[in-house]
Amino acid sequence: MPPSTNLNVLKQAFKHLNAGNINGCLSLMRPDFIINIAEMPYQKRGHDAWRKHAETLFASIPDVKVHVEDAISENDKVAVRVRIQGTHMGEFLGCPPTGAKIDYLSHEIYRFEDGKIAEEWICSDSVTMLRQIGALSTGRLASMWLSGYRFWAGLGVGAVVASIAQYASKHM
Repeated sequence: MPPSTNLNVLKQAFKHLNAGNINGCLSLMRPDFIINIAEMPYQKRGHDAWRKHAETLFASIPDVKVHVEDAISENDKVAVRVRIQGTHMGEFLGCPPTGAKIDYLSHEIYRFEDGKIAEEWICSDSVTMLRQIGALSTGRLASMWLSGYRFWAGLGVGAVVASIAQYASKHM
């Protein structure tokens, strides 16, 4: 299929998603659809897996809207940057509803086969979304950042000390 056709199919899928029409989305996907989510240790497959994700999304953010901000289509793939907005009205990943507004970005790639969506790769800014619903505090985020900083600083200092020791042992 031409890249423009694939892009139109994907835009139709997002239109169905924004209308809460799960079956409309599924009609545009192959039955053996593959789901790849960043940091997920395994792929998920098929309509049932995708339906479960969509139902979880609608249960936790019933007014969710996905806006395509950028799209690039080439060969059998379409890459999009989407903005996801809504209100946290149901439990999400163990976090009780807060009524908080959410607004975060997701970078996604879709592969097409025979005019249908065959595979997706999702890399969402879940840290921003979790912070917005109160599941991840600013203090916890700062602590995580500082932990990483201390690790890399310690590694750097260790490398410098090891280099100096090696130099000294060769030149003494």
